[in-house]
Amino acid sequence: MLAFLCNYGKIGVMVMNENEKKRIFLLDELRGLAIFCMLFYHAYYIFAQELSLSGAQKLFDLFTPLEPVFAALFIVICGISCSLSHDNLRRGLIIAGAAVALSLITCIIMPALGFYDAQIYFGILHLLGTGVLIYAIGYRFFNRRNPYIGLLVCAVLYPLFSGIDRGVLSYGELINIRLPDIIYSTDYLMPFGIYSPTFYSADYFPVLPFIFIFFAGVFTGRIFIKSGFPEFAYKKRVPFLDFLGTHTFIIYLLHMPLIYALAYAIKYIFKL
Repeated sequence: MLAFLCNYGKIGVMVMNENEKKRIFLLDELRGLAIFCMLFYHAYYIFAQELSLSGAQKLFDLFTPLEPVFAALFIVICGISCSLSHDNLRRGLIIAGAAVALSLITCIIMPALGFYDAQIYFGILHLLGTGVLIYAIGYRFFNRRNPYIGLLVCAVLYPLFSGIDRGVLSYGELINIRLPDIIYSTDYLMPFGIYSPTFYSADYFPVLPFIFIFFAGVFTGRIFIKSGFPEFAYKKRVPFLDFLGTHTFIIYLLHMPLIYALAYAIKYIFKL
């Protein structure tokens, strides 16, 4: 199990070329860049919240506009990796299981220990686990679709559902559908972007609309499988990012507890 966690990032980034497996280092490094940005983003947030450091708050505010970019990069690469992997059902079950464990820890165990406002009900791991499982179950359907049409569908549906948290399905002036207010009175539909005004999750990536970013990655992967990755994608350029990119799963699982522990240690030592 631990070996799988440590090597999760490596799955799905090799393709067959002239009867040899060649590693696509570009995917590893881009994934590493995404997790590196995520680490600092969460660190700024926790240090600003727990230590009331004005500098951390300013960095968090400065970094916030970039958060959707590196999150989308992370999601897209996971989708691409699904197209390259032959073990998606196992991967999906383990990611989903880790996501459930993360929810139990942040929503039950951490509050009991005095750590508040860290609960994660449906974060990026939940989204990725859901996406991988959907693809694992329906991979024949997705693989038989024209990937360019699949990308187009994702590009159309993402903006359509991007306002679901506000109670609308809209597409410019062409479509504007108001969803019934009653479904926003509870949090039972929060995995789909529908939740009550009191809902809070420290990390929140609902299925709608983010699943379309994931499948944009899946269809992008299908395109590269047919046409081939460019030659520069097989060259390692930044070993540090490559290391992060091949250990993203275990890093993601451990980084929040470690950052919280560091913040509380500093808080205790310096009486902040």
